[in-house]
Amino acid sequence: MTLRLRDLLAQKGDPLQLESLTGDVGLERPIPADAEVASPGLALAGYTGRFVASRLHVLGETEVTYLASLDSGGRTRALEGIFAFDLPVVIVTKGQEVPSELMALAKAKGIPVFRTRHKTAEFYRRIKPILEDAFAPRTTLHGSLADVYGVGLLFTGDSGIGKSECVLDLVERGHRLVADDLVLVSRRGNDILIGQGHELAAHHMEIRGVGLVDIPSLFGVRSVRQQKRIEVVVHLEHWEKAQGGDRSGLARETIDILGVQIPRAVVPLNPGKNITVIAEVVAMMHLLRFTGVDVAAQFNERLIKKMKEKSGVKDYLREDYE
Repeated sequence: MTLRLRDLLAQKGDPLQLESLTGDVGLERPIPADAEVASPGLALAGYTGRFVASRLHVLGETEVTYLASLDSGGRTRALEGIFAFDLPVVIVTKGQEVPSELMALAKAKGIPVFRTRHKTAEFYRRIKPILEDAFAPRTTLHGSLADVYGVGLLFTGDSGIGKSECVLDLVERGHRLVADDLVLVSRRGNDILIGQGHELAAHHMEIRGVGLVDIPSLFGVRSVRQQKRIEVVVHLEHWEKAQGGDRSGLARETIDILGVQIPRAVVPLNPGKNITVIAEVVAMMHLLRFTGVDVAAQFNERLIKKMKEKSGVKDYLREDYE
């Protein structure tokens, strides 16, 4: 995704409260994908050995006060040290007055200067999630995503196997649709995957033999949500193709999505199987494991304990010579 400086000015709801002091100068510049927000710090004092020009450079009250303590020539020399680099943008916080020397150098170099009314710490807090969301790793998956008991279940499988029908049944039972057919996935942080639908789909579902179904219109606004964390992948598979499916729950299968390992449950389909109830059980089992309850492991421990007890009785009888 390409994020330009103009996009920061046009953020919905104006969370950054930015104004451009240099007009349209440089607004079409793309923000580097690895850009971070930082203050010039020592670079204003003349040390540029560790200066990273590609960052979004923020001048807070400390930097502006330091510049104000210098005479005009000193301010120009201090600012020339950082404006010798090709900076994406300079942002002044707390609505402070911008030194005229800074404005002159910025216009000469074609570098935009923004100002915000937010304090520096608050501006950092607001802009970092925006940059993280804009440059998060993304992919698209063929499947259906539903919120079942608060657990994000991503249904995958061959085309026509019944993913949409399963999610439609879940919605009818009170669960919520997130996306159908095409799921847009982005990674937040190191291990969180967020799924959402395409804006054009607008929570419509395609049901073969029926056509497009408008879920909010039929089931109400509570039947949908805009996005959900993907926590379990439920893969629907034809019974004939299923190869020795797990029957105990001890063998845990995972799938890699954008470098994140997600639990994967493979459900073979045959006539009469209630896949909706199975999906609800998958969600509840995930919640149990999250709270530290592993049914399969506990049953296995009890079974092994019982086998050991039986073995002890046999040993005792074997040593009975009377």
